[in-house]
Amino acid sequence: MSELPQVSGGFGDRPTLAFPATAAPAGLQVQVLVPGTGPVVAAGQTIEVNYLGQIWGGSVFDTSYDRGQTISFGIGVGQVIAGWDQGLVGQTIGSRVLLSIPSHLGYGDSGVPAAGIRGGDTLVFVVDIVNAR
Repeated sequence: MSELPQVSGGFGDRPTLAFPATAAPAGLQVQVLVPGTGPVVAAGQTIEVNYLGQIWGGSVFDTSYDRGQTISFGIGVGQVIAGWDQGLVGQTIGSRVLLSIPSHLGYGDSGVPAAGIRGGDTLVFVVDIVNAR
């Protein structure tokens, strides 16, 4: 198994990632950094999160921490990339979760050029699960 980035900062703080010198893992990797004590997130709920998204070994492409507001979306129902649906359903509210998402569970071969995401890029997210309903 490949090494995952080291994450600094606690729940609610903008995280900083330090990437290992190794290649990105081939499959979805989910690491709970701070276990939550709330209810379990179920598919079909609307989840509220703060997040930071960064290209493996590269730059940050999006972060809600800098905007100062959470985002909400349906989870487990195809409203977000597959890596989020697969990695966040079953986590508990109050958790900080590290996701390493291979391109086939992210933006695939097309990427999102406007965000600086190339086709085939592995994406890394730190997600703070604030609420679900």
